[in-house]
Amino acid sequence: MLEFTAPWAFLLLLVPILIRWLVPAHRESRDSLQVPYFQRLVALSGETPRTGASVRQRLTVQALGSLLGWCLLVGALARPEWVGEPVQLEKTARDLMLAVDLSGSMDAADFVDASGEQIDRLSAAKGVLNEFVAGREGDRLGLIVFGNAAYLQAPFTDDHETWLALLDESIVNMAGPSTALGDSIGLAIAHFRQSKTENRVLIVLTDGNDTGSRVPPLDAAEVAKVEGVTIYTVAVGDPTTVGEEALDMETLETVARLTGGDSFVASDLVALRETYQRIDALEPASYDSLSYRPREAMFHVPLAAFAVLYVIAMPTFALVGRRQRRAVHV
Repeated sequence: MLEFTAPWAFLLLLVPILIRWLVPAHRESRDSLQVPYFQRLVALSGETPRTGASVRQRLTVQALGSLLGWCLLVGALARPEWVGEPVQLEKTARDLMLAVDLSGSMDAADFVDASGEQIDRLSAAKGVLNEFVAGREGDRLGLIVFGNAAYLQAPFTDDHETWLALLDESIVNMAGPSTALGDSIGLAIAHFRQSKTENRVLIVLTDGNDTGSRVPPLDAAEVAKVEGVTIYTVAVGDPTTVGEEALDMETLETVARLTGGDSFVASDLVALRETYQRIDALEPASYDSLSYRPREAMFHVPLAAFAVLYVIAMPTFALVGRRQRRAVHV
């Protein structure tokens, strides 16, 4: 369907009519000399005398060509656009931030892969997250890594391959040996504030208790609740561990409960995979449906037609005009 974004330009079509009405036709006067031997000159030349004034009429084809050219220019000024059929788009309605613990204890090789080989906790988490992300088509993903402090490894992005590459580059102790759980939640909240989606989910994976945060985890969870961020906590490792590396399940469960999420414990690879499958079921991919009509500018079409008319037709009109003038003066 053709639409004009500047339809007021069509008022310019009246300009030639106004000029024709307000401006008088061009007239040219010439001096003449009356001589007593005029009749003798007529007899000698053999020509028949005619009136001295002549009005050269514009040819119909010239008038039509000029009018067509003006209409084409006005049509281009009206900015025609071709509007296509409505197109439906699905846009992600969820931003999903994953926070991964890179403290020293994530190097513990107490997980067993499918081939029976011992692997460390971080490697096990990376493998499961690869599977988890594969089913999150449409979600924007972000990545936070934390140790002594929390760092944004990847802002929210639709490019899941780049996200996975940044996850793969993360190594144990890269952010320090401690566990800044509360700071990771706070950093996630700060980035969720820049998000335009209302469905905001944070998944925290850790194998210890908070040992270095400036913001206590429970205080950060209270803020997350106000900001509408749902937190799921995933504890990896042996829940019976004691000391500084012991799992603080009470804090993890409280953080999840305060924000409307859930808390999970994964002591082996199978349990870890099942945990993310459960989270995937609790937070299915969400989309917003958008509709738009593609628009294509078409002003170049009348401009091109005018150029063709000017280059080809106008010289033809000029040639016809010269022939007409010669015919008048003969």
